[in-house]
Amino acid sequence: MKPVIAIIGRPNVGKSTLFNRLIGRRKAIVIDEPGATRDRNYSDCQWRDSSFTLIDTGGFEPAAAEGILAQIREQTMLALEEADAILFIMDSREGLTPTDQQIVKILRTTQKKVFYTINKVDGPRHDPLLIDFYSLGIEPLYTISAQHGRGVDALMDDLVRSIPQVARSDEEDHDSIRMAIIGRPNVGKSSLVNRMLGVERSIANPIPGTTRDAIDSPIIKRGRKFVLIDTAGIRRKSRISLTLEKYSIVQAIKGIDRADIALVLIDALEGITDQDMKIAGLALERGTACIIVVNKWDLIDKDNNTFGAYQDYLHRQAGFLNFVPVIFVSATSGQRVEKIFSIAERIYEQYSKRIDTAELNKKLLQSAEMIAPSKMMNGHRFVKYITQTSTRPPTFVVFLKGTRKPHFSYERYLINRIRETLGFEEVPVRVFFRTKGLS
Repeated sequence: MKPVIAIIGRPNVGKSTLFNRLIGRRKAIVIDEPGATRDRNYSDCQWRDSSFTLIDTGGFEPAAAEGILAQIREQTMLALEEADAILFIMDSREGLTPTDQQIVKILRTTQKKVFYTINKVDGPRHDPLLIDFYSLGIEPLYTISAQHGRGVDALMDDLVRSIPQVARSDEEDHDSIRMAIIGRPNVGKSSLVNRMLGVERSIANPIPGTTRDAIDSPIIKRGRKFVLIDTAGIRRKSRISLTLEKYSIVQAIKGIDRADIALVLIDALEGITDQDMKIAGLALERGTACIIVVNKWDLIDKDNNTFGAYQDYLHRQAGFLNFVPVIFVSATSGQRVEKIFSIAERIYEQYSKRIDTAELNKKLLQSAEMIAPSKMMNGHRFVKYITQTSTRPPTFVVFLKGTRKPHFSYERYLINRIRETLGFEEVPVRVFFRTKGLS
């Protein structure tokens, strides 16, 4: 489970600039206008040998009581609540403001490690701007330039030394199948967990947002160890309210990160929504295998064609999920709930499978060349060899003779061939290309 670091501060102090620098790409919007970042922005981040989830927040106005500023304040408070460490950013050129002082007052009450940072210090010529900040009586104060990178190394080296580094044990990895139950609020996640466990382990309540933290529940089924991770409901960020819903998408991300398989719950009556697809996409992007679980199936009027028609509907609405298995259940009655475990075992076997390089190239190399881009072939074989580098998810590296990488459509073709040829039909597959000079 990766630690979480939240970047906070009032508007336009350079939070998103630092966020982009740390993740190594331009993901957050950076413009010279307060309030450009409104929702929390999440990304996995690596610093030295440490991995963590980084959160960029909107401009924090602690006194805001209504409107968009109040919503941003609630988003930031949620990020503060879930973070393991906090990066508080101030602006040297605007000096210490009353808002900064209000935020410092809030941060003094937290038990979490806070890194007080003054941004836009491009060199010694800006040192006179720091005098006001020393009146806070805080040590150390980190001075950085997020735009140019000055001081960022020292700040991050100290930060990663302070955060927990939690790794799953080998026993946990190999002996238990970890399943995260994810989905929008009120689709029946806790009810499903209770039915799978056979006990009232999680609170099942029709009020959205009842589950706040990810809850782990071990269970043995069919002689196999499972761990069920009941996560908080994921709702559109614009609808998150600190006072009404008391949950965070961060907990769901943590659950997905610790899971081998994500059970993506969909309400049969509502059908698959844009938010359902975003949730499933979130799991697949992080390399987690998925099972689409259509809940409340007992409430659907059915005939002989209902099952097939609903599957066709799901595939039309979310084509990127076509390889993901679908099961129709009722958490209330228990209908087909036990079958989830057998599907999970099948999925986990594919998810953990490793193919020998010789066998892999024998079965796949001809397929890899079959639709090779003509510009890359030059009349001869352009793929040197293919190897599997890791499992969970199955990850392959294709070594090319040429210096150009193929079009994304070729990558999609190759992933489909790997699924069909090597028995990875129902799990996410990752393919990376390595190029070298022609030989």
